Amino acid sequence: MKSISQVAKLTGISVRTLQYYDEIGLLKPSKLTSAGYRMYDDDALQTLQQVLFFRELGFSLKEIKQILQQSDFDRIHAFKRQKELFLLKRNRLDRLIQLLERLEKGESCMSFKEFDLSDYISALEEFKSNQSQAVIQHWGSIANFDLFIQKIKEEEDQVARMAVQQFGSIEKYTEAMKHNLQHFSEIVDHWKLQIPQEMQTDDKFLALASHKEEDAASKTVQHLVEEIIATAQKTGPDPQIENAGNYCQLLMDIYSNDYFSRIIDAKYGEGSSAYIVQAFRFYFESNCLQFNE
Repeated sequence: MKSISQVAKLTGISVRTLQYYDEIGLLKPSKLTSAGYRMYDDDALQTLQQVLFFRELGFSLKEIKQILQQSDFDRIHAFKRQKELFLLKRNRLDRLIQLLERLEKGESCMSFKEFDLSDYISALEEFKSNQSQAVIQHWGSIANFDLFIQKIKEEEDQVARMAVQQFGSIEKYTEAMKHNLQHFSEIVDHWKLQIPQEMQTDDKFLALASHKEEDAASKTVQHLVEEIIATAQKTGPDPQIENAGNYCQLLMDIYSNDYFSRIIDAKYGEGSSAYIVQAFRFYFESNCLQFNE
């Protein structure tokens, strides 16, 4: 057990901050002495470590409390997520440092103004604050959504170029994305009507994504693809799914969608969406093309 002053000395956090964490229910002491002094055991210190990692990543105290209080919160999984976020943050900092080094040498570098997505990112942050339940429902957790935002920041140049190509300007892209966020529930409901019922349950696609370190052509992976197709075709007659080739093409189109793929990767892990496309493409080319020719 450590006293609050010992914890403050160990971590560099002030006693008043630790008291405040206790007051808001973020970090409760393990016990109080007969004199009313706060004492912290190893479990409490591990929780404090989690808090500090999340704070370093820019999470608010409210968000951290929500994450830690989730019934399915897993400390090891949280460490993995935090590591991913720190790596993304480091990569972005490395690129900025490289840019500064070039500027120091007098090189002429492109202005970043035309690729500024700050307004869109602000809209995502506002959406997270105002519609946290929708975020948790569709991204799995607040932490997953923060990883989604961080990926957009990390790939800002690529996203901006895509925005200019498809919408003509960053401003038009941002307005379109703001509209999507404002009408998110309506859009999701409409999206569900367009997509076969079994795609609204994640289990089989999560299982498929969990094999992404394997060859997509392996028997295990292709068996999962066959199961997904068979399950879809059992739901009843539907022109989108009764033909396996059409169904594969539908899935490949959906999982290749830039916005949707980012959601899937944030939820299942980097590269999951591309792997699902790869697995269905192999099935399509091996089993469907010969019947369509």
